[in-house]
Amino acid sequence: MDQKTALEQLILSVQKPGRYVGGEPGSIVKDKKDVSLRFAFCFPDTYEIGMSHLGMKILYGLLNAQPDIWCERVFAPWVDMEEKMRAQGMKLYGLESFDPLDEFDIIGFTLQYELSFTNVLNMLDLGGIPVYSKDRPGLKNLVIAGGPCCCNPEPIADFVDLFQLGEGEEMLPEICRCYQKAKAQGWSKEEFLLSACQIGGVYVPAFYDVEYFPDGRVKSITPNRPGVPAVVEKRIIQDMSKTYYPDNFVVPFIDTVHDRAILELMRGCIRGCRFCQAGFLYRPLREKTAEVLCRQGKDLCESTGYEEISLSSLSSSDYSQIEPLLDALYDYTRENHINLALPSLRIDNFSEELLEKIKAVRRSGLTFAPEAGTQRLRDVINKNITEEDIFTSCRLAFEGGYSAVKLYFMLGLPTETMYDCEQIIDLAQQVVGLYHRCPGRNKDRGVNVTVSVSTFVPKPQTPFQWFGQDTLDQIVEKQLHMKDCITSKKISFKYHASKTSVLEAVFARGDRRLCDVVYHAWKKGCYFDSWDEHFYFDRWEQALEEAGLTVWFYANRHREPDEVFPWSHLSYGVSEAFLKREWDKAQKAQTTPNCRQQCAGCGANRLLARKEGKCVE
Repeated sequence: MDQKTALEQLILSVQKPGRYVGGEPGSIVKDKKDVSLRFAFCFPDTYEIGMSHLGMKILYGLLNAQPDIWCERVFAPWVDMEEKMRAQGMKLYGLESFDPLDEFDIIGFTLQYELSFTNVLNMLDLGGIPVYSKDRPGLKNLVIAGGPCCCNPEPIADFVDLFQLGEGEEMLPEICRCYQKAKAQGWSKEEFLLSACQIGGVYVPAFYDVEYFPDGRVKSITPNRPGVPAVVEKRIIQDMSKTYYPDNFVVPFIDTVHDRAILELMRGCIRGCRFCQAGFLYRPLREKTAEVLCRQGKDLCESTGYEEISLSSLSSSDYSQIEPLLDALYDYTRENHINLALPSLRIDNFSEELLEKIKAVRRSGLTFAPEAGTQRLRDVINKNITEEDIFTSCRLAFEGGYSAVKLYFMLGLPTETMYDCEQIIDLAQQVVGLYHRCPGRNKDRGVNVTVSVSTFVPKPQTPFQWFGQDTLDQIVEKQLHMKDCITSKKISFKYHASKTSVLEAVFARGDRRLCDVVYHAWKKGCYFDSWDEHFYFDRWEQALEEAGLTVWFYANRHREPDEVFPWSHLSYGVSEAFLKREWDKAQKAQTTPNCRQQCAGCGANRLLARKEGKCVE
């Protein structure tokens, strides 16, 4: 029985069969005889989450624009589907051809969050591919990975042959061309990897040896082959307006997390929030022109039929042409009954003019991110907003007809005290009072202020990479205390599971010794770890204990200023000297102006003039 016939027999007995059938409008099917490279783009989570990911949409279109490359989509099947697949001996497959994963040349994963690591292993195994790189000696089934977690890929270095650091629009086609050459000329896997590591942004973990001190800290990371770069630096796209962007998306048959047209305003961020990994990974700031964005938005809506456009960036209201862009899109969206979503608004540049434009095209609520409850702590994290900024933005929202706002905070930030936590609730209570004092408020509605609190995770490549996360007991104590501080029914309090944040910190700051932990936790049944109903912290604790490792060593331990990080050989363009300066300033609650006010000398701008390496001939 072939894969497609087997699939037809079992999908009607699982949840959401639309996840597994393919054939959506916009999907690309090619003749296998016409291509020389088959690429499986794997998202290590469910279809609904993966189909919302912009990076997959871009690279799927980009690779399939090459006539001799066929890129297919692969998602992690939910547990009911996996159980039936394993029972029938059915392998994980590409949604376009239904061919098993082990028939593809390159298996590419996007690593968007650390808690997807075990899903990578599970998908490889379900696709009939050995999970360890050392057990895949040939060129076929080459496993590569990209995405933000590649800024420290060491916890899964034993499973992936090649990592892409930075942005993939130029790098991935170069890797594919190098692979096609290797395949045509009969190179060995090692010969290909030696050639590929000369491509800018390519990191091959097998070509580096890690030495440890007796106490477990990293002593050194050194290349073990001639010609391998001592430090691998990320790739960036130089001109966002000229780079590839799809004019069509695959349109799912079922609801997804973000089922809409997405316009990427810019990459990078002018803000220097010290907790924000994305703000450092995607430097320097590069914007698309409003003209290009308008054209791309209209093309996507007309080709897909979507009735919503989302303007995507790390800080949308910092886009320098935001008001002209909204003006230009307004007539089109109004005439065609298209909603315009503008997430990631900054409190300190939320104006009455911007509010009016948002009200004209937006039906959803407003979210602001003070991040911390006191001015001292906002200065520690370099948020560069004041309490007055917060109240001004909320006042504008209330006078503009909104009766509900969501305030986003983090718990466990460096130097945080219990007083800082209490002030989060006090700030929310003041916003409630502000609503009742606004003469222009909507008097037919009651106010609701939602306080959403997530646990801070210290991340690589940020000024807080030296800081140890709060212990699990400390996190829980703060969460419960904040909950007890609430005296108003007009305040809703939401907080995230703390154990997942602890495991995230372990992986974010981890080294290669965690590869065994990932493997053994997966064998114990740990995958879909970001889903509460499938998260088994006790199994992870057991796997760590069996490896002789601890949560404290990775998550809670403060790092010494001169310590070698597991990711010290991987550069994202921001100098370590700059990160140290920012860490020192954080401990003194000193702020740094944003990039438009004054360049702080982080080093990322030099990437704009760099020439990239190519595949060795």
